[in-house]
Amino acid sequence: MSMKVRTRILGLTLAAAGLCYGALAQAGTLAINVAFKGASQRAVWQSVFDDFKKAHPDIDMKVAFVDEEAYKVQLPGWLASVAPDVVNWHDGERMAYYARRGLLEDLSGDWAKNGWNETYASTKEASSWNGKQYAAPTVYYSWGMFYRKDLFQKVGISGEPKTWDQFIDACKKLKAAGIAPIAVGGRDAWTLAGWFDYLDLRINGNAFHQKLMAGEVPYTDARVKKVYTTWKGLIDDKYFIDNALSYDLDAAQPFLFQGKAAMMLMGTFISAGFPATVKPNMGYFQFPIIDAKVPTAEDGPVESLHIPAKAKNKADAHTFLAFVGTPEISGRLAKGLGSLPANSKAEEPEDPISRIGFQILSQTRGGIAQFYDRDMTKEMADEGMKGMQQFLSDPSQIDSILAQLEQTRKRIYKK
Repeated sequence: MSMKVRTRILGLTLAAAGLCYGALAQAGTLAINVAFKGASQRAVWQSVFDDFKKAHPDIDMKVAFVDEEAYKVQLPGWLASVAPDVVNWHDGERMAYYARRGLLEDLSGDWAKNGWNETYASTKEASSWNGKQYAAPTVYYSWGMFYRKDLFQKVGISGEPKTWDQFIDACKKLKAAGIAPIAVGGRDAWTLAGWFDYLDLRINGNAFHQKLMAGEVPYTDARVKKVYTTWKGLIDDKYFIDNALSYDLDAAQPFLFQGKAAMMLMGTFISAGFPATVKPNMGYFQFPIIDAKVPTAEDGPVESLHIPAKAKNKADAHTFLAFVGTPEISGRLAKGLGSLPANSKAEEPEDPISRIGFQILSQTRGGIAQFYDRDMTKEMADEGMKGMQQFLSDPSQIDSILAQLEQTRKRIYKK
């Protein structure tokens, strides 16, 4: 990074935060930068800071709230130059990107000291790079199958599908009744990435999935092709809504609300937007098991706290992370941020769908993936999702699409 660019980033940082960190911060001051969306998210974070101050009146705090989109741009400059003491960010590859560059503090000691190996067991892998932990998880959200209970009952589906055979049987019954089994908004490519993630996790497991995300597996590998051929079976049997590439997520959801489609694979974050007339009929179940021998893993994108390697007040930063890592604070953040508590000892959410998602994630032992575009480099993720849209448009082109993705992988990862 040139001095000119670095200076410009630093100027933007100080202007947005209204603070001077590093040498200008007084001894004993804890500098925290927080990304947020909307007043409610800011308010819940402020309540946490207020309670921390009450518990530690000797620690002065300087908090900068920065809009999430601006935060993404400014974070690299903070970490590389005049770093605050605590930042919030994401687990998985987004964390590892900075950890491998030596810009984040090793928190492995905090995990041992604070009992996080137990309370955050399901998110440990996502919080680790090269065998060490660099993140303190705060909240996450579940991915699974939303479905219309009334439509299932109408066509004689006796219960939530737990196996792939049961799932396919449910799709057949729905289609025979003139109901599209699955809604998907393929115009938003990331909605397709959820399907790739789950098919790969259920067929090949999280260990393989993470190697693929890291660019260590060829896209021409037979195991990758098996994911696509399984997916192709659903497309060929017309289990997805027609013209799925014409709809983004917002346009696809009404198929579910109007009873034209019965299921949708999506994160729990959409449940708050369900119409009151529909919500009582909405259910949620874990993505079906395809191979019982494969340890069950889930997509559960994790938000997290980190201590920059160049932080000035690391002692108080560790104290703050321990405070936030308690079940009570984790639960409060989850409720205020519209997510699920990453701490498995936190109280279960009141919302029925959120409660199911919390139970699924907190009991997962096969690992938690961060989602396709959070587990790999942005360039590869973008190309991979374009390939998924091409595949949905013409599933007969599996081999050519995977060959093109393999050329992209070799170029990006040089492997």
